[in-house]
Amino acid sequence: MKHLLSALFALTLFISCNSSDKDLNTPPKDYSAENDKEIIDYLAKNNLTAKKTESGLYYIITEPGTGKQPTATSSVTVAYKGYLTNGKTFDQSTTAGATFPLNKVIAGWTEGIPLFKEGGNGVLLIPAHLAYGDNNVGSIPAGSVLIFDVKLISVN
Repeated sequence: MKHLLSALFALTLFISCNSSDKDLNTPPKDYSAENDKEIIDYLAKNNLTAKKTESGLYYIITEPGTGKQPTATSSVTVAYKGYLTNGKTFDQSTTAGATFPLNKVIAGWTEGIPLFKEGGNGVLLIPAHLAYGDNNVGSIPAGSVLIFDVKLISVN
């Protein structure tokens, strides 16, 4: 679990401090339209119904939970599985979950996890602009939609 938490923080730190080889005068590529289509196609293919926030985050609440509800600055413990729309898993916690502050992770998590209360679970479908944008991160290609099955274990 320590390794998973360290990796999550390292990825976040890497993205925020990354000095890439990209031309600094070139604006980041906007994947919004293609990500939206990819998410809609994924939902249709898997017979899922999701809600969409103003920012473009899609979410499915399977179980809302009954405990405390976190804020964007809460520290939480979440069990999760992260994968791409092609089904390839890129990260997964143990069933005990991973603990981290929501203001230190990708924007899709900062916005999405507070939609649940403790004990709640569901799915976050996160477009690139709320994740890693036009950066390649590990096995995650630039512009990727990230899907997370999440269970909010606790608000710490």
